Amino acid sequence: MFFKRCAIAMLSLCALTAQADTVTIRADLWYPFNGEPLAAKPGYMIELSQKIFASAGYTVDYQLMPWSRALSTVRKGDADCVVGAYASDAAGFIFPRENWGVDSIDAYVKTGDKWRYTGAQSLLTRKVATIQDYSYSPEIDTLIKQSPTAFDAAVGDDAIEKNIRKLINGRVDTLLESHTVIASRLALPQFENQLELAGHITQPLPLYIACSPANSARSKKLIEIIDTQTPLLHKSGEIEQIMKKYHLSDWNK
Repeated sequence: MFFKRCAIAMLSLCALTAQADTVTIRADLWYPFNGEPLAAKPGYMIELSQKIFASAGYTVDYQLMPWSRALSTVRKGDADCVVGAYASDAAGFIFPRENWGVDSIDAYVKTGDKWRYTGAQSLLTRKVATIQDYSYSPEIDTLIKQSPTAFDAAVGDDAIEKNIRKLINGRVDTLLESHTVIASRLALPQFENQLELAGHITQPLPLYIACSPANSARSKKLIEIIDTQTPLLHKSGEIEQIMKKYHLSDWNK
């Protein structure tokens, strides 16, 4: 009985240790920043997370879920971090000093559509595809709240694919999305030559991994690891090696 109890105690200790040494990351699919968890190329932010946290003895548990749910899950402390967040996406979260890339938000239309973005108010003449709880710009975020019927907010961890297909099929006539994300989709045969740029919503802005405000001590520890390791990976060229897999370059070069 003594040995049985000891064995049970050791198993419990191992389970607690494994849990303590795992960083849980949640996000919706936003390739090439983060993709399918089991894919050979799960997204450069996931590969960066794995490399950085492994240096401190952690493993990474990355799962997909709708963005609004990912924010809620991490905000409550049921997971550690989200990836691919603008500072305006995750108010109150704990952010590192080091960003993990830069990107702009652009407006897209179906190829051949002559409409062009001339400011937030110009969207009110359109049916615009967005994603629930994404931040686009302060002005557009306010406009979405004031005029929700002008916007069609997709949900789900495949919201981007839904929005692209809605635009191609004519259910909406404008799409707001990341320049890098759309570029990766337009490289696919099924989407090639289907969309065109209709204007820039923002200048390039930094993107981050952002961690839970509910577990501030743990989050600050994780952020310290990120802020320590990220510059080292820039200097060693390891970030450049990861980015090349996604046909991108180190954003600091």
